[in-house]
Amino acid sequence: MSSVIAATRFSVLDRSRIRAGHDGPRALRDTVAFAQEAERLGYHRFWVSEHHSVPGVAGSAPTVLAAAVAAATSTIRVGTGGVMLPNHQPLVVAEQFGVLESLFPGRIDMGLGRSVGFTDGIRRALGRGKEDADDFAAQLTELLGYFDGTQRVHPQVHARPAEGLRVPAFVLATGQGARLAAEGGLALVIANVRGEDAMLRAIDDYRDAFRPSAVNDRPYVVVSGTVALAGTTEEARRILLPEAWSTAHSRTRGEFPPLSPAEEILALAMTDRERGLYEEALRGQIHGTEDEVADALEKLLSRSAADEYLVTTSTYDRGAMLDSYRRLARLAGLTSEPA
Repeated sequence: MSSVIAATRFSVLDRSRIRAGHDGPRALRDTVAFAQEAERLGYHRFWVSEHHSVPGVAGSAPTVLAAAVAAATSTIRVGTGGVMLPNHQPLVVAEQFGVLESLFPGRIDMGLGRSVGFTDGIRRALGRGKEDADDFAAQLTELLGYFDGTQRVHPQVHARPAEGLRVPAFVLATGQGARLAAEGGLALVIANVRGEDAMLRAIDDYRDAFRPSAVNDRPYVVVSGTVALAGTTEEARRILLPEAWSTAHSRTRGEFPPLSPAEEILALAMTDRERGLYEEALRGQIHGTEDEVADALEKLLSRSAADEYLVTTSTYDRGAMLDSYRRLARLAGLTSEPA
């Protein structure tokens, strides 16, 4: 095993993706069962996400789902990837994480993002507008202030039981996220959404601007992305197809659908635009046999010097997905379970 891979933590982000022929409640129960398997395999964290009014995603209430995951596990860290802070009042977010940390001490992470609802209708339902994302820095400062007692936006208001508790905060690098993470001395979570070169530049800028804090005395980088392993390269690529088509569908029709089986996607008659978006969604994804994935991971981790890799793989075939995570756990030395 590569020394770079061996020195890196591996964690999981699950978005509770709905599969064609199944419903949202099933997806949420699958997430809890998946967390138990991730813990057994030795993954460091298990995070859940926040999406509203998305047909293909059941994960809409991350702190509620995180509580269920934490209750069903015993050692793995549990958190959010992330709570979209502009959708909420910082006081309520602090209270929710204070409750989580009180119930599951030493195991809770607070991953935070600056996105707002996907459409005007969702934003109106949430009571938010696009401009609320511009206040992320102030929202973040207020939220963290509820934990250390420095909150001054609302005098004499305290978040119970959060005040005095230490819940590690992670900032998702969208827009100003990397700069705010650096200035606040917080951990950074970043994905390869605008190309690897852009991601590496953002990581370098984060490290250059990082200011040590009571939370972190040095920069901490979590790279997030898809990793698919199988017995052959083609089998691994098939794992990627449902999410790639869902992405192409969303960019042509405005919503993420439930995940479809790979064989149905291969039989689709796509338009030129759909085909282009579909192929684009497949590019840059790490997939293949153990040797191929090990080589790709070693290169990426060496270039980024990331402290942790947050795996976000989802697909229609749950058996293939779980097998991929088991193979990755063996590759990374998280488990000695035989093939």
